[in-house]
Amino acid sequence: AIALHNSPSNIRVLVKRNSRHNLRVFLLTHQHPTMKTSAALVAAFAGSASAFAPSTQSRIHTALNLKVGETAPDFSLVDQNDKTFTRSANKKPLVVYFYPADSTPGCTVQAKAFQEEIQSIRKEYKADVVGISGQGAESKQKFASELGLDFSILADEGDAVRKSFGVPKAAFGFLPGRVTYVLDKEGVCTSVYDNLGDAASHIDAAKDALEEMKPAPKSGGFSLKLPF
Repeated sequence: AIALHNSPSNIRVLVKRNSRHNLRVFLLTHQHPTMKTSAALVAAFAGSASAFAPSTQSRIHTALNLKVGETAPDFSLVDQNDKTFTRSANKKPLVVYFYPADSTPGCTVQAKAFQEEIQSIRKEYKADVVGISGQGAESKQKFASELGLDFSILADEGDAVRKSFGVPKAAFGFLPGRVTYVLDKEGVCTSVYDNLGDAASHIDAAKDALEEMKPAPKSGGFSLKLPF
């Protein structure tokens, strides 16, 4: 098992499993922001949609819960088209990304990034993508319509699925976390990427994990080159 502990440092964490099932942990950034009082933190983060906007600064998070090598919890949620998506019914690699809220700046950037790559992900990796946040189906319909999304964003009202995955909160616990899990076709977690501030970076992290899951190319077989 891997235990990740945060200090007052600012750390972005990527945990991955390679094709031989070895675990790798990457500390992507390590900064030391000036610590403020609790009152200052509340004033900085509460009541502003800009808290979800892309930023060069990452945020402090709690420890990761669903770990690489564990099977993801099963769930069934309704998407923007009123269709129910069930995790266990999916038989292909799956990117599951949790985001804070529909129609906020950072979440818009993230959804656009996945939309730009969704056809490539489906064709090259035989995989699919779902986004999950706590707003209802009506909010999902509006958000998907605004961006022309053709992958499912799922309504997790009450955050039951977020809680079952143990998605860590961000910004000292004040904001829902932005975390991407990559699952293999059996539902086993192969990669966890946690980064609130850089929303667009989640697509690259997901594609890197999918690339490592691709089967090795078959050899061309035996060939004999004659000298005539």
